[in-house]
Amino acid sequence: MIRSATPTLQTALPQLGDNNRLKLFSGSANAMLAREVGRYLGIDLGPMVRKRFADGELYIQIQESIRGCDVYLIQPTCYPVNDHLMELLIMVDACRRASARQITAVLPYYGYARADRKTAGRESITAKLVANLMTQAGASRVLAMDLHSAQIQGYFDIPCDHVYGSPVLIDYIASKNLSDLVVVSPDVGGVARARAFAKKLNDAPLAIIDKRRQAHNVAEVMNVIGDVAGKTAVLVDDMIDTAGTICKGARLLKQEGARQVYACATHAVFSPPAVERLSSGLFEEVIVTNTIPVEDAKRFRQLTVISVANLLGEAIWRIHEESSVSSMFR
Repeated sequence: MIRSATPTLQTALPQLGDNNRLKLFSGSANAMLAREVGRYLGIDLGPMVRKRFADGELYIQIQESIRGCDVYLIQPTCYPVNDHLMELLIMVDACRRASARQITAVLPYYGYARADRKTAGRESITAKLVANLMTQAGASRVLAMDLHSAQIQGYFDIPCDHVYGSPVLIDYIASKNLSDLVVVSPDVGGVARARAFAKKLNDAPLAIIDKRRQAHNVAEVMNVIGDVAGKTAVLVDDMIDTAGTICKGARLLKQEGARQVYACATHAVFSPPAVERLSSGLFEEVIVTNTIPVEDAKRFRQLTVISVANLLGEAIWRIHEESSVSSMFR
């Protein structure tokens, strides 16, 4: 099921007139989310032709005048990441050549974010490379949600607004009135995220899973730091990819006496065999947002999908009105 975003945001925006300079366009990666954002803002998605030539090359044409307009392009760079990234770059270039005043790339999910530093010799830092590509294509600004690491904001040589999906997840968890709640970080790197999550849940206690990663998408869980015995554990992460880390964490929590385990993540990457792992009975519920579309084949009984359209819509409105985006999360 898909739930709407938190009702605490502004819900009655002024209707935008025909002459307004805010224009909203969607790539093919998550058109449903883009339409929801448009409904929040009270505007329709702009018309655009998108087709593919016989050799696989993409063609994009904006079908209305955007000269002097503030254009927002909604496109998560999720699977297939290279296709969606290239589509976004072509959209940006088309808008630049159409004399848009400002072009904001709205990235509900930022692909290649995990390669944000060198961990071995002769590696690329693709998180920075993608930031360079968007800047060179002509983007004026980036609006991203839950970047894998905070330092990625600094990889952009243009303004980068970073918003969080946690408000809608926290509101949903709070509405369940879970007793004896403990928020758990699946690794040391996610402690700041989990601590902020716990603080919003009436200063719930925090636990940390100590693990060591032996290879990409392979994690070995070591032990739990903190008391989880007899408690309802909420594992919090920015994304679930193959679900190996979060499932091993859930097993360890149950071994340590946790009564129930919930999983919360902003980005439902769900690479195989994530669905099989998540639906195996380890979790009472798996709660994600719709930054990445979850196709029917990847849905399972324990899955709940919450919409972040209102959060993104509010951020877009505030950027357009040149008001504070960070105050949304205070």
